[in-house]
Amino acid sequence: MAQSETVERILDAAEHLFAERGFAETSLRLITSKANVNLAAVNYHFGSKKALIQAVFSRFLDPYCASLDTELDRRYGKSGTRPDLEELFYLLVDQALAIKPRHGNDLSTFMRLLGLAFSQSQGHLRKYLEEAYGRVFRRYMALVAEASPAIPPLELFWRAHFTLGSAVFSMSGIKALKGMAENDFGVHTSTEQVLRLMVPFMAAGMRTDSTMTDQVLASAQFKPHKPGVSLDSSRF
Repeated sequence: MAQSETVERILDAAEHLFAERGFAETSLRLITSKANVNLAAVNYHFGSKKALIQAVFSRFLDPYCASLDTELDRRYGKSGTRPDLEELFYLLVDQALAIKPRHGNDLSTFMRLLGLAFSQSQGHLRKYLEEAYGRVFRRYMALVAEASPAIPPLELFWRAHFTLGSAVFSMSGIKALKGMAENDFGVHTSTEQVLRLMVPFMAAGMRTDSTMTDQVLASAQFKPHKPGVSLDSSRF
């Protein structure tokens, strides 16, 4: 078996099992059994379970963030280009759709994994995501903040996570939700159509008037962290 094929089989098995069972609940033995490889192959190619988890995320985020960064350069690289919330959210959708899927449900699987990254104790993963992709997402969030100048920074932080939560829920269960919609309304909705339907909803939630009445919260400013300290990559 070619080395690259072995790596892909391990990643495919890990991705499926992590999304289905969770990170802690998935053992390397389960992964090696599903991938039909031995434990030595996992250790040789990845070194540890933590590194394997990180590699599963990188397989989606490497091309996604590279494409997003390039598009941010193209659209906003020149000063004076004012960002628009709908345009910024459509930009995320376009980059996700541009990635050639390996399987039919790659985006849904990744969104389940992303939800687990927040809900399960995976400090190493959040640290890795910040180190590898934080610059791109901080750049993106700075544009979101610029497009929402009347919203206090802390409120914008929460709204960004409400938006992420909506996307994670909708896309994680997209197959079931599309089935429900088709059963109730008699028409099929594609994943791309669902993604594009989400954009006006998310943009409206981000731009609606501030409801933060607590002045301590409303005046809170982001505090830069010391080098080496992990950040949530969606902060700015």
